[in-house]
Amino acid sequence: MQHDYPAKQFTSGFTPYPDPSILLEQQEQNIAGQRPGKQRKQRLTAIDDIYANGKPYVGSGKLEGKKAIITGGDSGIGRSIAILFAIEGADSTIVYLPSEQEDAEDVKAYVNEKTGGKRTVNLIAMDLKTESACKQVVDEHLKTFGRLDILVPNAAQQLENHDITTLPTEQWEDTFKVNIHHYFWICKAAVPHMPRGSSIITMASINAFIGREDLLDYTTTKGAIVSFTRALSNQIIADKMIRVNAIAPGPIYTPLITSTFSKSNIAGITSPPMARPGHPVEIGTVAVFLASEDSSYITGECIQVNGGSVIN
Repeated sequence: MQHDYPAKQFTSGFTPYPDPSILLEQQEQNIAGQRPGKQRKQRLTAIDDIYANGKPYVGSGKLEGKKAIITGGDSGIGRSIAILFAIEGADSTIVYLPSEQEDAEDVKAYVNEKTGGKRTVNLIAMDLKTESACKQVVDEHLKTFGRLDILVPNAAQQLENHDITTLPTEQWEDTFKVNIHHYFWICKAAVPHMPRGSSIITMASINAFIGREDLLDYTTTKGAIVSFTRALSNQIIADKMIRVNAIAPGPIYTPLITSTFSKSNIAGITSPPMARPGHPVEIGTVAVFLASEDSSYITGECIQVNGGSVIN
């Protein structure tokens, strides 16, 4: 009988809380002009490819021969998705800001090591706040891989704000450009090139359903993503047979959290009924499910992955 579930690496530094390491990480990462945070600066271990029972993720060829684009693939959730996709047989293009080059190189090197050089990660440093940039990503991916089967618009930004009267219009508009406009632009460019049976996986959030008051702009964009996912699915499923689904994570230990939250908000990372944050792998495995034939009869849905918070 297994008594140490979840495995220690899933709770270390979070239970009991707070651990000085994560508070120090917040101090080092939450600096204006240096966001989003860096994977390399995480002081605790974010789990990418190990199950909560401590066993390593083992692929079974679910995505063999597939080619994917993952925005925000250099760190956090996007990093884990790229790694698990590779373990399952897919090559990926990951998109990231130029300032995140080292984290992106780490993903490429880890995938190469993990797969014995069998899988490829194509790196594109690109700010996705324009339509032309999003189209360029799709064009460059197709030049490298020749096909596109899986699209994961995942890149996002957030900043705390507790009063609508002090929320800068520039921040509101930038958040929309990154969090939802780039979804529209990259899907618009990608869909004509995606064969029947392809999958688009968007990244929503629990905040779209609970109305998080200190992330007004971010929360609004995540609600838009849910609606975008449903509407796009309805628009293209019958004709193109491309499935479109969303994942709505709860608190997940990623650089975005420690680089944008105050210390008091960081404390809420252990608030779900499971009394710990999730790890990127716990979103990555859901992305594999939605990208694979395991979910062939699922589209227009939003899967909640939040440690037990009930969303109706």
